[in-house]
Amino acid sequence: MFKLLKRFRKNESGATAIEYGLIAALIGVAIITGATTLGGNLSSKFGAIGTKIGTTVP
Repeated sequence: MFKLLKRFRKNESGATAIEYGLIAALIGVAIITGATTLGGNLSSKFGAIGTKIGTTVP
């Protein structure tokens, strides 16, 4: 039983998995934030272009 507890305490694979999970979550948040910002900018640009095209065509 003591060997099992000693081996369990030395095992760091769980901590590594948690670290990888946190890194993946941060990357996901960064991608979502970037896509939202880019999408808003593109929407406003296409809206402005559509307005200009709509006013120039008779």
